[in-house]
Amino acid sequence: MYAAHPLEVSRPDLMALVDKYDGRAPRYTSYPTAVQFKPEVDADAHRRWLAALDPAEAVSLYAHIPFCSRLCWFCGCSTRAVNRHEPVSEYVALLIQEIGLVTPSLPGRLRAKALHLGGGTPNMMSPADMDLLFAALREAFDFDPGAEIAAELDPASLTQAWVKAAAGHGLNRASLGVQSLSPKVQAAVNRRESFEEVAQCVGWLRDAGVGSVNVDLMYGLPHQTTTNMLETVERVAGLRPERLALFGYAHVPWMKAHQQLIDEAALPGPVDRLDQSEAAADHLIAQGYVRIGLDHFALPDDELAVALKAGRLNRNFQGYTTDDAGALLGFGASAIGVLPQGYVQNTAQELGWRAAVAKGELPTVRGVAVTPDDRFRGEIIARLMCDLRVDLAAVCARQGRSLDDLAGERARLKDFAADDLVRLEGAVVQVTDLGRLLVRSVCAVFDAYFAPEAGRHSKAI
Repeated sequence: MYAAHPLEVSRPDLMALVDKYDGRAPRYTSYPTAVQFKPEVDADAHRRWLAALDPAEAVSLYAHIPFCSRLCWFCGCSTRAVNRHEPVSEYVALLIQEIGLVTPSLPGRLRAKALHLGGGTPNMMSPADMDLLFAALREAFDFDPGAEIAAELDPASLTQAWVKAAAGHGLNRASLGVQSLSPKVQAAVNRRESFEEVAQCVGWLRDAGVGSVNVDLMYGLPHQTTTNMLETVERVAGLRPERLALFGYAHVPWMKAHQQLIDEAALPGPVDRLDQSEAAADHLIAQGYVRIGLDHFALPDDELAVALKAGRLNRNFQGYTTDDAGALLGFGASAIGVLPQGYVQNTAQELGWRAAVAKGELPTVRGVAVTPDDRFRGEIIARLMCDLRVDLAAVCARQGRSLDDLAGERARLKDFAADDLVRLEGAVVQVTDLGRLLVRSVCAVFDAYFAPEAGRHSKAI
């Protein structure tokens, strides 16, 4: 039996656990995961699903901005670097056209309770671009008073004028990508910014009335050590962002060719990665942050921490969230939509997306219809990812299933329990502190589609 905290486990024992469980596993921002998306779910299916939405229910919106001022070599997003503004403004014009292609299929003018601007780097849009985009969105949807409007931002290209313009459109939540403040790490991934630049951006956001600031950090980057990881965490935590995300770098050069520019010999191994993440987590907890799920932290009075305590934390393609909308409408190249019937995704290729929209066609190219079994397994996986705990009997009761349907999965969990990664109490599965970073592997036990030998996912740690 292992100790409950990872840093209390000897390195040989940790190595044994890593060898046994650290396979490739999905991040479970959806179930089924995007690997299961197929071309059978096309634009026609998308239109039918849009038309079937309940006009009384609010939706959430997502707009993907696939541009950056620099290409970070660790990036796994659908984006490209540009040094001219014309491609961005042309893209925004087409984004507005796509909104116009979607709205005729809706059952009426829907309420929007949230908007997330993702990327890429949304602050590559000019204030004039934002004026046009927000005008189109507010013409198509009725935004709830106090709707959550969030954006992912790059400190290196953010300006005070952009922050003021975005705040004028209701920006109330912002996420700054920092990753690491170590100059050696930054050089190894082609991303440089100083702590002073980050602090300045936080100040601009605060001054503009943006009430919630998140900072994204990474562990497992080339030349990253526990020491320089903690130096970054200490300085960033001193800014008191409401939230922090601590992501493990996913090295998938077979999927993202630019990751081939990273020196694999400089990447820390799985035990070193675990050391980095747990040391950073311990520091954040000591600074008053609540640990949330796999990789998020929040101040105790933040909505994310409150939702965790109340058992209503959710997870979507942007990570952990309080958003409980029954549908998400996605716009832009690679954007994913979530509808009661399943998932839809636009073509990830920007040129293909541009061509489809310019021709007046929905750019939907793939997706998946969700089955009753998917909903059953998806609820189990979501609760494990969010709460690190699931009552299988309660889920079975809600989904009209029997515990006997999970006999094989419960048997496989006994290995995890023997290694103190989970505790099994009747039908309740509780992930331990030691098992937290392997929760994706625990979830994979319930994944009917999971094929570890396929090699299409990042390592679990």
